[in-house]
Amino acid sequence: MMGRRGFLALGAAATMLGLMAFAIRSRPVPVPPPLEPPTGPLKVFHLGHSLVGPDIPHMLMQLAPEGHAYNSQLGSGTSLRAHWEPEEEILDFETANRAPAFRDAKEAIRSGGYSAVVLTEMVELRDAIKYFDAAEYLGKWANLAREGAPEARLYLYETWHRLDDPDGWLERIGSDLDALWTRKLLGPDSRRNAQHPVYLIPGGQVLAAIVRAAEAGEIPGLASRDGLFARRPSGDLDTIHINDLGAYAVALTHFAVLYQRPPQGLPHQLTRADGTPAQAFSLAAAAKVQQIVWDTLRALPRTGIAAAGGIK
Repeated sequence: MMGRRGFLALGAAATMLGLMAFAIRSRPVPVPPPLEPPTGPLKVFHLGHSLVGPDIPHMLMQLAPEGHAYNSQLGSGTSLRAHWEPEEEILDFETANRAPAFRDAKEAIRSGGYSAVVLTEMVELRDAIKYFDAAEYLGKWANLAREGAPEARLYLYETWHRLDDPDGWLERIGSDLDALWTRKLLGPDSRRNAQHPVYLIPGGQVLAAIVRAAEAGEIPGLASRDGLFARRPSGDLDTIHINDLGAYAVALTHFAVLYQRPPQGLPHQLTRADGTPAQAFSLAAAAKVQQIVWDTLRALPRTGIAAAGGIK
């Protein structure tokens, strides 16, 4: 039978372990080293769900240098864990993944045939971290990419939550970046792999910056956040999925981070993945959006741009 001293010793050890774990979680997340612009077109693998969708990778290809190519594995509301674990269901797998874009994610990333891998976690991010082991599975996918191609660049696509979030849409995007995306999701992998980190494609931050400008009357033809989001067949606002204008802004964000180049002057009239013309900003509005994208990215060192000094 354990005596009082034994119980006290166990309690002290448990307290020490708890303090050590807290100290590890509280350590600053390393800022990733600067990136140089790639010397040619990229081949990109997109892993995610409907906030990637078929159109954003297709729009990115139209913005990128000739020779840019991509594949993807998508689902609906799919976590990184569900993509990894074969026994877990990927909702809407058959409809979300069509040739020629689809390629099995593990086969593709393990092959080493991609110069960039973009990982996307499910929404709601709080649930992904608490219930779906988001940080652990981000590390699994990142390590698979590192093993397949040690020179491949790795990215986490920061998305957003619902417009009607009770804590406020803009407020959540602002507070979640450091507390959730950086510390809880990127933090564990960044501390282990400081020389080959996962960089950030901050889609949520860019959409928030565009919304602030639009609601201040600074973007011709765009007056509110609703103008970036899709409508359901009933006409009701879809509070999570973006429309063509939102997809264009997010595709610009991907371009600027992946190619480490400003998006000013890029085409503003693009097609969707099905070949139909996408709704487009006016030329003046597109120029404003392009500038907002670049200004936002240059202020965030985890994109690799600000750390490298950027291009004004």
